[in-house]
Amino acid sequence: MGNQEPDPKPLDDSNSTHKPKSNPNTSLVDVPAATDMARASIPSSLLPQPSWFTAKRLLAVFCVINFLNYVDRGTIASNGVNGSRRTCTKTGTCSSGSGIQGEFNLSNFQDGVISSAFMVGLLVASPIFASFAKSVNPFRLIGVGLTVWTIAIVGCGFSINFWFIATCRMLVGVGEASFISLAAPFIDDNAPVAQKTAWLGIFYMCIPTGIAVGYVYGGLVGDHLSWRWAFWIEALLMLPFAVLGLFMKPLQLKGFSHTGSIKSLTSPLTACPEEAVSNCSNGLLPTQEDSKNGSKGAPSNLNELTRFWKDLKLLLLEKIYVINVLGYIAYNFVIGAYSYWGPKAGYSIYHMKNADMMFGGVTVVSGILGTLAGGFILDRMTSTISNAFKLLSVATFLGAIFCFAAFCFKSLYAFLALFAIGELLVFATQGPVNYVCLHCVKPSLRPLSMAMSTVSIHIFGDVPSSPLVGVVQDNINNWRVTALMLTSILFISSGIWFIGIFLHSEDRFNEDSEDQISDAERARSQPLLEENSSESIEVPIVKY
Repeated sequence: MGNQEPDPKPLDDSNSTHKPKSNPNTSLVDVPAATDMARASIPSSLLPQPSWFTAKRLLAVFCVINFLNYVDRGTIASNGVNGSRRTCTKTGTCSSGSGIQGEFNLSNFQDGVISSAFMVGLLVASPIFASFAKSVNPFRLIGVGLTVWTIAIVGCGFSINFWFIATCRMLVGVGEASFISLAAPFIDDNAPVAQKTAWLGIFYMCIPTGIAVGYVYGGLVGDHLSWRWAFWIEALLMLPFAVLGLFMKPLQLKGFSHTGSIKSLTSPLTACPEEAVSNCSNGLLPTQEDSKNGSKGAPSNLNELTRFWKDLKLLLLEKIYVINVLGYIAYNFVIGAYSYWGPKAGYSIYHMKNADMMFGGVTVVSGILGTLAGGFILDRMTSTISNAFKLLSVATFLGAIFCFAAFCFKSLYAFLALFAIGELLVFATQGPVNYVCLHCVKPSLRPLSMAMSTVSIHIFGDVPSSPLVGVVQDNINNWRVTALMLTSILFISSGIWFIGIFLHSEDRFNEDSEDQISDAERARSQPLLEENSSESIEVPIVKY
């Protein structure tokens, strides 16, 4: 990864009465006798317990949660759930309409608000959850977020009018915010060193897959049961994962307090054992910055706000991060408009009979293959920030060429073939772009990095792109020209990422880790999440 492996830290036992001399020759080995001595001074209830989670199980669980999130996105937009308005003929005969729009007699504007209301909660809550990750265990925050999500989805099923369901959809976004900000750092922590981007690619592959399944699921359940049951079944499927996050032994995130490390056994627990027991049971642990500021892990709202602005300033001063997000904004501007206007443009230009199915099918297949390929290719290149920018720039540039050429052809089959290749190349960016977001900042800033990236690409990307493209089309009245103008923005995205190749980049994955273990050491040592992790504890042996 290009990082220098830091020297192992000596045992930090500032509160012990017998304090060994620190020595640079300290090494980490498994010694049963030393293990027994370490355990003897600590109550058994405070020792690290084995977790059900292995790295692969963690990835699988997070993929299912991400999949359900995006199934909901597809469900709310499906014909079976969203439905159609009531219509009246000149003779005064009116149809009852169908789905949400028909039952509440919503205008197209109100219907659009419901479909995108979750974005309000997502954008507002993402930075908040990322900020609280420094004082509350991030795994517990995910549990809280998923609980809010589940309750809000149940509320959608019980909606009685427009305002009720709009409010519930905003709360769905609040619940999703915790997961969006924190899941990727957990995956990055526990992925094999040589497969980090591939694992991120697998995680983000759930986005196009979930939306496509949501369309089908919403149509089937809405048509055969009712649109309300579509939401209730979603909530039932998510409930076990909410319980898992709230009640299972919480996992620790790199850059924060690590359960299972010697430091977490000697420093927080011996300093104030009673308080540590209470905090651990609630998923709360004091962080590095809390200890520096003299905080007890429960900072005031003012301190939280001050810390948030301080961290946000650090992000904005990180050139690599800013360039990466700017390229991502331009990219998402195009992808967002494609997803909204694509079927209508295809119907107008090529007279597609099933434009929804054709565009949906091409996007799903290209999205899955492209997202997976991007992650695997970067890992084969060796996952570095510089290589990530090379892949982002080249893949987006080539993808833009194919998509641009597709709209130039009059043949439907030529369009579909070229557009499929173009989307496959464009979707290859998902793993690398998020890899850069995670590795260009120190570990304790990763949740905020992911949160602000999500906020930025939506506020400046896909949210304004659909109405702006609509304005252009209203003035030009030519979908082919409008589509070509939109596609050309991908060249701008590629150019921005190209600049990143020449910036000085440093992988900061190990910068403020609690245990200061390098990627190479992680690959050789027993993973934190393995089920038998309690069988041996690494204890520093001090040589005098």
